[in-house]
Amino acid sequence: MSRFFSGELNTLAPYTPGEQPQDKKYLKLNTNESPFAPGNEVIKALNTSQAELLRLYPDPECTMLRKAAAKRVSLNEENVTAGNGSDENLAFAIRAFCSKDKPLAFPDITYGFYSVWAKLFEIPARQIPLTDDFRIKIEDYFNLNCTIVIANPNAPTGISLSVDKIEKIIVNNPDGVIIVDEAYVDFGAQSCVPLINKYDNLLVVQTFSKSRSLAGARLGLAFGSKELIADINRVRYSFNPYNINRLTLLAGQAALNDEEYFKYCIREICKTREWTANELKKLGFTLTQSETNFLFAKHGEKHSRDIYRFLREKGVLVRRWDTPGIEDYLRITVGTTEDMKKFIYILKSCLEEL
Repeated sequence: MSRFFSGELNTLAPYTPGEQPQDKKYLKLNTNESPFAPGNEVIKALNTSQAELLRLYPDPECTMLRKAAAKRVSLNEENVTAGNGSDENLAFAIRAFCSKDKPLAFPDITYGFYSVWAKLFEIPARQIPLTDDFRIKIEDYFNLNCTIVIANPNAPTGISLSVDKIEKIIVNNPDGVIIVDEAYVDFGAQSCVPLINKYDNLLVVQTFSKSRSLAGARLGLAFGSKELIADINRVRYSFNPYNINRLTLLAGQAALNDEEYFKYCIREICKTREWTANELKKLGFTLTQSETNFLFAKHGEKHSRDIYRFLREKGVLVRRWDTPGIEDYLRITVGTTEDMKKFIYILKSCLEEL
């Protein structure tokens, strides 16, 4: 770091994204992107005449996108805001609803960005251990007097909580905002969005990166009471009011309106997920019950570090961490059926050689 870097940030450990090597073509099963291209409606929306309008600023209120999103979930436009990926909405929310006197609580094994934002914004963090089988014990989150963020389904474990259990956390924290990060909700879990009209302390964050094939467009939505959304927009307008570019707004609206293609992609990914899970079990892996577009797997005899290195050498990228408690696990994105057949074939040779 330079000699000008803020001393207050000397101990900041930034979030580490899944690797994106450019040296050769890889089978990328490490960043939970969709294996499917954006639908035809998205492609049609990104036309030449719209590209010409890139010389003009985009709509800072994201009006048409918010209308489409609100209509889809039976809310009002004032209950929706848009961010540059769900990450931006999460960061704005943590900045808006946390302080030195209002800590941020989250599971000890979850999305790694939560702890980074807490450190960046100088917010005390309370990490609550999962159970031995990677589940959230909801009673641990009762009456915390802080802001709580829960990824549901959780990452990297893939395990979800039912809506009624999350509702109990909301009810038992009336003076704290409960942020539910639903990045993977479309792959089998229940959304908490229907609870928004019932609770003024619930914020639900979703993304277009997984189930809507727009990871490269960087777009996310946040749903909540009009007061919570106004708070987030106050932070957003203090940082970057033009946070969503014109083409991304068009792509997002088109993706929301193409329900048939959305359901097709979900159906295919879930079908391939189950096939892959069964093949991994045949090879000696144990897995969590995933309701996401990835699998969280541990081999009974081979160490994940060795498997990871072998696969990478053979051109297959998966994700692993040295984090205590999950260091023996691999997180494997579900690709197309052809992708996963290739992955299983290479994995078999890996296990034979190790």
